Formats: sequence, structure tokens, C-alpha cells
Amino acid sequence: MPSDIVVPEVGESIVDARVAKWLRKEGDSVAAGDPLVELETDKVDLEVSAPKAGVLARIDRKDGEDVKVGEVLGIIDESAAAKGTATPAPAVPASKPANGGKSSAAVQDTANTDSRGPRATPTARKAAQANEVDLARVRGSGDAGRVMRRDVEQAATAPATPTAPAVQARADVAKVIPAAPVAEDRRHPAGDRTEERVRMSKRRATIAKRLIEAQSTAAMLTTFNEVDMTAVMALRERHKQAFKDRHGIGLGIASFFVKASIGALRAIPRINAEVQGDEMVLKHYFDIGVAVGASEGLVVPVLRDADRMTFADIERHIRDFAKRAEDGTLSLADLKGGTFTITNGGVFGSLLSTPILNPPQVGILGLHKIQERPIAVNGQVVVRSMMYVALTYDHRIVDGSEAVRFLVRVKELVEDPGALLLD
Repeated sequence: MPSDIVVPEVGESIVDARVAKWLRKEGDSVAAGDPLVELETDKVDLEVSAPKAGVLARIDRKDGEDVKVGEVLGIIDESAAAKGTATPAPAVPASKPANGGKSSAAVQDTANTDSRGPRATPTARKAAQANEVDLARVRGSGDAGRVMRRDVEQAATAPATPTAPAVQARADVAKVIPAAPVAEDRRHPAGDRTEERVRMSKRRATIAKRLIEAQSTAAMLTTFNEVDMTAVMALRERHKQAFKDRHGIGLGIASFFVKASIGALRAIPRINAEVQGDEMVLKHYFDIGVAVGASEGLVVPVLRDADRMTFADIERHIRDFAKRAEDGTLSLADLKGGTFTITNGGVFGSLLSTPILNPPQVGILGLHKIQERPIAVNGQVVVRSMMYVALTYDHRIVDGSEAVRFLVRVKELVEDPGALLLD
């Protein structure tokens, strides 16, 4: 009996996907639950597993094709497994080179790593652990260099790199063999201007679409203010070690602005809302989205009921979001909803910007670089740690005076961080 392999329902906001890579080929024997194909969506990447044991009899949608939820990707022939006629797919051997039992360093590229480790799919990480492969030494073939399961399997079976004596022997040979003259490449003369055409990932294409929609549907306007960060910086300096010792995490500035934003949203409730037709939907809860920049594009995971979180809770969640955004392990539940968004271009050095709304929200707060500047305080010119902040809002339901008062309230709470405990 044939069984369809279909594009699963991932979430109510995801209706299509792209076939990234088939992990098995037609004729392969598979067990129920075996990963068959990797899919890209605008929010998360996922693997579709075999619904039944049998043989992958047919692949209907090839690598790179766009598909809809519910569409058939291929067919599993269950009868082949029942009759025992299928030939099992070859197992991936765990290569154990003679360098202390560690995996070979056959692939030396580490461009797809950062301070949080290599970017890899969850199944790639499992495969790496099972085969003792160092992910940092695996070249990723996925979108934006992400390490996929197939990359780990290839690295596990690749021959070991030459030992140091072998490398030295090659160098000695190079010394005695004169190098051939290098011919000029007339196909690409000096100064030739080349171009490269790269297809957008599903996430990048969706980001582009949503940004255009935001500009065409909302009456966006941005207002600015500046915040004296001196008190916050001093407080962090006094308590950073005790905070880290107690909670195991550093104290950043994000938690101060999350708390201050909630205080300002309570004062100006129409910024914590959305427009539905000719109605305003006012939210009496605070699900704060925090924009996280990953190599595949911006994502906005959400702090649920952020008003109930402690400073440590907020910092811990944000750092976890950033790591999982780069790893590609954020879930739809992490990204769904949100009543207000905070984005921090200051981490990239931005001094001033006008953030774009994250529909259907009607407000987004932009943070920027903290910079020492001379300002007047009580008639004296002093140097203070200053930050420009920007609020972009939907002028359809938020008046200019409300936007200004929102930023003023954020400024008051951040400049007197003790007030955050009383708000």
C-alpha cells in the first residue's frame, strides 16, 4: 500500500515551503520516522520523516521547488518492506582515524562558525555526536552555510588529512621542482567586474514581502528622543559580577528597555494594540518581541508575559533566542504573536535609524549605540553615556502626542533604573 509523504502543517502562519534537500533517493529502504527531506520555511527549517516503513518509491518534488502545505512530496511503498524485497540503505560508518579517535579534519573550513559555535540543523548535531565529528570543521551546504546532516555524513566518511610529516614532504618536493610560469587569465582580465545571482531563501523573501506590506498598509511615522544611560551603566558595573554569580548570565541593557517599555505601554495602551478593519484591538498583556539578527535574516522571537519576568529571566531568554536563531532551532511557538517589538541596531554600531513596524503591531522601539557625548546638566557641560531611541508607530491609531509621551516615559524609567522596581 502506498503512503504519501506530504508537506506537514507547521503553523497557522506558514502556508508554503521550499524543498531544500532530499536525504534519500528513489529506491532506498526507510524505516518509519527516518528523515527523508529537508524543507525551508520563512520562519523555521524542518525535516519530514517517513510516515511508514517501506521503500521510497517516488520523489515528486525536486530540490529547490516551492511547495504548499498538504502537497505530496513523494510516495512510500509499504508493500516492499512487508515482502522483504527492499535493499536497506547503506549505513554511514563512523570513521575513526588514528588521531586519538577523533573525526578526521578533512574539511577545514570554519567560516560558518561564530562565538556561539557552528550553525547546524538539529539532525546534523545528532549525527555529529553519533559519528564524533567536530561541527566546527564541517563545511555547510545549507542556506547561508548552515551545516546539514548530509555534510556531517560526508565528513565522517572522508579520508583523514595528511599528517605533519606528509605536509613537510610535499613542501620539500615543492622546493626542488620549479614552479611553472603563471599564464595570464584572459577570460577575467584585471578590473573585470563579475556578478553573482543568488536565489533568496524563503525567510529572506518573506522578510522582503512583509516589509513592503508594512510600508503600504500602515501610516508609519517615527519620533525620536535620547536617553542618558549613565545610571544604567553604573548600576551594571556595580552589580555585574554578583548578578553573573547568582544567575549564571551577564546583565545587559535589553532587560532595562523591556521593563521600561512595559511601563510606557501601560501608560499609553494604544501602542500595545493592532488594527483589525475599523476596530482597535487593545492587548492587556505584554508579549514583547525582540529582534534578533541571524545570518539567514532577521527573526523576532517573543518574550511571553514579559511583565512577569525578572531581569535574569529576560536576559536568559534573549541570549537563548540569539543562539537558537543562529542554529536554526527556533520553533514557531517562539516566533508567534507579539504585541510590541524592540530592535537594537546599536549592537552593529548604528547611531540612529527609523525601524519598520512588525505587522500587525503598531509600535516598535529602536535602540542604538551608546556613545559618550558632552551635554548640559544643571548649567554645566559634562560627558555622559547617551543613546538615541526611536519609536515608529502606526499613525492610524496612535497620535503623535502619545508617541512622544511613550518615549518620554521610557526615558524617565531608564534614566532612573530604580523606578523600574516601583513601576
